[in-house]
Amino acid sequence: MNDLDYNKAIYGYIYSLWETSGLSIRGFAAIHTFEERSMRDIIKAVKEDKDYQISLPTLYKICESLNISLSQFFIEVEKWQNSN
Repeated sequence: MNDLDYNKAIYGYIYSLWETSGLSIRGFAAIHTFEERSMRDIIKAVKEDKDYQISLPTLYKICESLNISLSQFFIEVEKWQNSN
């Protein structure tokens, strides 16, 4: 998988978490303690098949809110990628 594929897998996975949560964009971002703007950028990237590079601090905040390590997050992303 190249860098672009990893980026797409990461924001695709986050998008799927949001979609299945049933929360608004604002609600999802608030629960995971990151900026609503970042979530909007992720959604736009998924819908328009564009590249978006999420920041490490944002990933860390998401991991904290999910109670998982960063390494576990990447394992989950890979599982999600392999199932899609």
